Amino acid sequence: MVNDVIVPKFDIMCHTWSLIALPVGAKVIGVKWIYKTKLNELGEVDKFKARLVVKGYAPKDGVDYTEVFTPVARMDTVRMIIVVAAQRGWGIYQLDVKSTFLHGKVKEDVFVEQPQGYEVAGKKDMFYKLHKALYRLKQAPRAWFSRIEAYIFNEGFISSSSEQTLFIKQKRGKILIVSIYVDDLLFTSNDKELLNEFKRFMKNECDMTDLGKMRYFLGIEVMQKADGIFICHRKYIAELIERFGMRNYNSVCNLIVPGQKVGRDEAGVKVDSTLYKQMVGSLMYLTATRPDLMFVVSLISRFMTNPTELHFATAKRIMRYLKGTLEFGIWYQREGKSELLGYTDSDYAGDVDDSRSTSGYVFLMSGGVVAWSSRKQPIVTLSTTEVECVAATTCACQAI
Repeated sequence: MVNDVIVPKFDIMCHTWSLIALPVGAKVIGVKWIYKTKLNELGEVDKFKARLVVKGYAPKDGVDYTEVFTPVARMDTVRMIIVVAAQRGWGIYQLDVKSTFLHGKVKEDVFVEQPQGYEVAGKKDMFYKLHKALYRLKQAPRAWFSRIEAYIFNEGFISSSSEQTLFIKQKRGKILIVSIYVDDLLFTSNDKELLNEFKRFMKNECDMTDLGKMRYFLGIEVMQKADGIFICHRKYIAELIERFGMRNYNSVCNLIVPGQKVGRDEAGVKVDSTLYKQMVGSLMYLTATRPDLMFVVSLISRFMTNPTELHFATAKRIMRYLKGTLEFGIWYQREGKSELLGYTDSDYAGDVDDSRSTSGYVFLMSGGVVAWSSRKQPIVTLSTTEVECVAATTCACQAI
């Protein structure tokens, strides 16, 4: 249930808006309530959430907003933080920002209607002018990141030259590493006092929930142990098997039939493209902790426009493989090798339709994989030497 004091608190606590008469020529954007149940890694209810959100289709570019781009942490970066922490025996901790976008300041003049059921008596013909961002406002993510970035810089952090969401603070041999993914903050350090200090000043700046040690992040289960850190997608895989009706299928030990070539199959029987896209999209997200899926998921994603029974059977085979490898993940061991080890390779003219090649790379650190890729090259190479050069160049860029 939504408490009847939520809407007044927006203004009292955060100075979110001001109730004014609508200026001549101004446009009003609608709002609505969104209710959500948030679950933890065990599938249990963690919290109930109620949000007042803007109807995102209404704002117009150049009128209600200009800049909307905001960076988010790449999964490569998150895994590298986990590796560093695992090697040195550090703990990784997580903070969750409450009402994240309400902390971002809106520079444009944006007007919204009064929430239904919470109109101010005698002032129903008036509207709110926003001072802070609401969810689904186009510029809300950028406004929030600009706010948190400025505050972190003021505390003596420096930003990584290759990752805008990664911040590092060094102080007399002590180091604190922070990564931001929208409303989630991941941080690790070699000093407990530095960790507690960071928690304190972040809670003073924004209303945050201390989630303790990192356990569940974007569907990824994180198990921090004395001898290393293990990450996996066990719960997510179980949900996928149930969602796509694969529970009664037998598991298989390989992802694709050895030697099989999958092409457009233009003469094949068409299948439901919506269901196929849902399955492929779910599998693509799963590659965040499963490098073994990378090649075949990249392969089936090429046929989402006109999938056939051949493509659908390949996708279902991946699901059957997942059923037998539910517990698979990545283990980063403590005091493992600290040097970055990379491999790259490619096939030559491997695509049966356009003769383009597929190149890939994998990087290992501390006994586990930290970055990987498998994708079709954008050009048609004319020799095995050229195809290897293209693959090596992509790998070198990632290494840097």
